[in-house]
Amino acid sequence: MSRPVPEAMRAALQGGAARLATCWILTRKDGRRLGFTDHDRPLGLDGVVCDPSSGLSPQGASGRLGQAGEAQVLGTLAAEAVTDADLAAGLYDGARVQAWRVDWSDPTQRVSLGEGTIARLRRDGQGWRATLAGPLAPLQRRVGRAYGRLCDAELGDARCRVDLADPRFAGAACDKRFAICRERFENAANFRGFPDLPGDDFLAAVPAQGEANDGGSRR
Repeated sequence: MSRPVPEAMRAALQGGAARLATCWILTRKDGRRLGFTDHDRPLGLDGVVCDPSSGLSPQGASGRLGQAGEAQVLGTLAAEAVTDADLAAGLYDGARVQAWRVDWSDPTQRVSLGEGTIARLRRDGQGWRATLAGPLAPLQRRVGRAYGRLCDAELGDARCRVDLADPRFAGAACDKRFAICRERFENAANFRGFPDLPGDDFLAAVPAQGEANDGGSRR
């Protein structure tokens, strides 16, 4: 995807004289803005000082910030930037992150690398790892149940109801098929899938031969 590049920055790139750095601006739920950069000195961007000593790092990143609908890890937030109190208060939930490639000699010369929102934070050594969601991530959120042949409960949960304390099921695993539910766990009544849901093979099905077609249960 092409991105608009300022003329001065374009000329510097073409002449091999560009001085590039990456800056991130994180806007928390309470409106506080934090700036980070991979440059070796602070850079000012949109009224925010991007600090090189702590904050986001591009190392270990997977995916690109702003990819439609995909959650990705951008890097690591240093421990000084994220306190337990702020985290517990939910100030980073849904925080907006913008990324820019800038000319460090003149940060007004910049190109947007995209933006996303923090989906979750988890501790990573001395810091925190931020997982970001792209702009279309809400469209991928599952609402309600998905119909499929396999069970969508977890073995032993409130919907499954198998008693894992029963010695008969010690070390047992479930592959979520109806046959396993019925034969191994004797739990067909609580199967949370749709084993008779037609699949692609239904298109090639032919009438049964020699069986009573009385509309009764196939089970």
